[in-house]
Amino acid sequence: MQLYIFLIITVLLIVKPIVNALFVSKLGANSLPFGYLLVAIIAVFTSYFYNRAIRKLSLVKVAVTSLIIFSFAFITLSIILKFLLISNWILYFYYVFISLFAVIATSQFWIFANMVFNAREAKRIFGFIGAGAIAGGIFGGYLTSVIASSFGNEVAILVAAILLLGCIPIIKKVYEIRIRYLNTFKRKQVIAKQDVLENSAIKLIINSKHLTYIAFITGIGVIVAKLIDFQFSDFANKAIPNSDDLAAFFGFWFSTFNVVALTIQLFLTNKILTKLGVSSTLLILPLAIGFGSLLFLTFPELWVLVLIKGIDGSFKQSINKASIELSIMPIPTLIKNQAKSYIDVVVDSIATGIAGFLLIFLVKRLELDTAYITVIILLFVFIWIVLIYRLREAYFNSFKNNIQKTLGAENDDVKLAKENSITNMKRILESGKEASILEVITRLGDFNSKIFQDSVVKLLKHPSHKVKIQAIDFLHDVEDVSVLDEVKRLVHEKDDTLVYVALEYILEKSHIDENSFFTYYLDHENEYIANGALMALAKQNSYNSKLGLKYNLTERLNRKIYLFNAGENTVRKEVIAGLLISIANARITHHYHFISEKLTSKKSYIVKFATIAAGITSDELFIEDLLLLTLKRKHRKRAIKALKNYGPKIIDILLKLDKEDDLKGNVKKYIPKIIESFNNDNAVKILKRLLKNKNSVTRLAASNSLAKLKKKNSNLRISRRFIKNQVSRESSYYRTILEIITSVQNNINLELLKDKTTSNQPIDQARQNLITALEIELENTLENIFKLLSMLYNEEDINMTYVGIKSEIKEAKINSLEFLDNLLQTEIKSKVLPIVEYYIVGDKHYNSPIINLSLLSEKKCLQIIMRMGGSHLRFLAVELIAASKNKSYVPILLPLKKYRSKKVKKLASDTYTSFMGF
Repeated sequence: MQLYIFLIITVLLIVKPIVNALFVSKLGANSLPFGYLLVAIIAVFTSYFYNRAIRKLSLVKVAVTSLIIFSFAFITLSIILKFLLISNWILYFYYVFISLFAVIATSQFWIFANMVFNAREAKRIFGFIGAGAIAGGIFGGYLTSVIASSFGNEVAILVAAILLLGCIPIIKKVYEIRIRYLNTFKRKQVIAKQDVLENSAIKLIINSKHLTYIAFITGIGVIVAKLIDFQFSDFANKAIPNSDDLAAFFGFWFSTFNVVALTIQLFLTNKILTKLGVSSTLLILPLAIGFGSLLFLTFPELWVLVLIKGIDGSFKQSINKASIELSIMPIPTLIKNQAKSYIDVVVDSIATGIAGFLLIFLVKRLELDTAYITVIILLFVFIWIVLIYRLREAYFNSFKNNIQKTLGAENDDVKLAKENSITNMKRILESGKEASILEVITRLGDFNSKIFQDSVVKLLKHPSHKVKIQAIDFLHDVEDVSVLDEVKRLVHEKDDTLVYVALEYILEKSHIDENSFFTYYLDHENEYIANGALMALAKQNSYNSKLGLKYNLTERLNRKIYLFNAGENTVRKEVIAGLLISIANARITHHYHFISEKLTSKKSYIVKFATIAAGITSDELFIEDLLLLTLKRKHRKRAIKALKNYGPKIIDILLKLDKEDDLKGNVKKYIPKIIESFNNDNAVKILKRLLKNKNSVTRLAASNSLAKLKKKNSNLRISRRFIKNQVSRESSYYRTILEIITSVQNNINLELLKDKTTSNQPIDQARQNLITALEIELENTLENIFKLLSMLYNEEDINMTYVGIKSEIKEAKINSLEFLDNLLQTEIKSKVLPIVEYYIVGDKHYNSPIINLSLLSEKKCLQIIMRMGGSHLRFLAVELIAASKNKSYVPILLPLKKYRSKKVKKLASDTYTSFMGF
């Protein structure tokens, strides 16, 4: 690709100076503005046929065909010059033809480059490839001067034609090795073609803000360049009247500009793009020109114009060119092929025509001094800068849309908004399915209850008992509505929970006093009503013990438990559930064992009510069982709610259990969820402390809970600086784990090289076990980084990017990475982006160009794990030490003999004993 653009620009620098020299010597410099206008007019017509070719044929075919046409035209020009057949109309034809060659050939190259390289490759490689263009400019200029002076212009043109044909095998070779087998690209072409085949390039540009801004930026850049070129030529001509001296002056400075451009391209472009990003890099050229123009207004001298022309000539072909090509990367390929061709050919040419018109009007018609053109340049520079700022947002959104399209993502926000609309919620309450109605009722607390009360009242006649129960719960808190008569009818339903909820409503809302209520219902002949009344009495007893004594609550419950024990298999599960709730409400501690037993029942229904009962008691006896229930998805939410009922004291208990490593299984990951349920500043404080936990699972859970709290309650104070620092900590942790993995893997590889028969030895297995655990740490840490980022940036954007990065689709990964590159602030980007890029590339070598990793000794790896790893990693590290039988590791074992984890402590002690021979 570098050789391809080198040849194109070499040819351009041979034919353009010769044709321009012939044009100026025969027709005069005053004809140049008219030449600009003619280029604009011809370009519009040419672009129509060119775009049709791009749409109907592959770019490779179009490029090869156009190169053959250009080469044939140059051979014809060589013959014309040889036989002195030159005329005015031929000069105008070739002046326009060369201008079209300049934009079409380079445009084709960069479109081709966009097909060959993805966004991340382009950012790293375009600077290097672009150096070929600048080198071609230097080489072409010198080659022209040598050949033209020695053999004549016709020979130089013939050499250019031959060099141009040399591009064809290069194009075909690149196509073979990078494009032909790209199925993703081909599939994308087919899909995109259906959408844009009938659209003209101008429509594609108008319909895309991204393309519109690029078109305007390109056009203004060309206008400014032409105005600068005219100023430079005019002042130089006035300062240096002799034509030979002037030619030498131009030749020296143009060569110097190309040398400067090449230096910038080779040593600075990639670094600047990586550091500043595409949009910020685009600002360098207009800002530099603006500064130079202000300097010229102060010192209107030739040396200032040399500086401005140098800025334009060197920056435009290096930093700015690479940035422009990168800025169009997010656009789908087929659209990009059409639109970019139009921008590079038509927009460039029209801008040239506008520059010509301005020069004719300002210099010839108004007879203004050339110095006044600087004011016009400053005006265009200001517009240029504004457009670049607008482009940044469009560029950002294009990558976002690309990720969404690639992943087939839907706009969840729109769907959620629709579901949350009051009209839609009412519709669901009135005609929705049971599950939808239950879900909507749980969300009604966020709205004014009066809006929905009529719809909820109608639900008391719904066929589902669950819906009726939820409706009564909602109406219980509505002050100005009474549905007592409807609720009284529900007391006679055969559903224990519904009857209990209905009796509760009657007890509170009716005028009947407590004594009359319980006298009537407690010994009712209907078993459902009697059980419901007993549950209501137990609840009343929790804040009115005299009522429980009066109606012998304890004796009634003792009798129920006795009957249950006598015929457990014949008792309905609903009766057991009511009994559990009643024991809890009555605080009958000598029957708490009954709740404990049911917390481990195999029947989910019984566990559900045992969990509720345990939460009501808030007794420490049930904490361990409730924590174990968090491991089961169907009981998790209820177990967390029960633990929340313990109040703030549960946080201290959980933190103590965590510190002493007494938590079983994966319970640690649900501790933050329990703390989150308190939804207050203290919860935030504890979660922030857990973010520094050595267990990656706990840290990830803490991040999730903190993010939910931030979203749920905007009044809670969560410092952005703290989150940024935590992102930095997690990123450093990720790098450290990577170093350990690559170092341990390197040890395995070295052992295999020494003796392949040792691959099944215990030490290799211990190393492999450690690597597997560390890889899980990497996954948790990466997810944690993104969860933290979602608290700093738009949550939807970050989640979408994370899904893209985890996707199996390469294009989604690359677009996600580029999107992240443009989203993150510099201080965070420098920490996170190398990690994400390393993850995507999957380069497992320690000498990766993306992240600089060091190879550590095994002893150093183990020391780091002991310092920053959780109990599980330390246990695996001790297993590795035991398998290695290396006594030099004894100092690492000693501190673990007093470690809080009994499992780690025992293994460390046993290993130490075996090493010491006790």
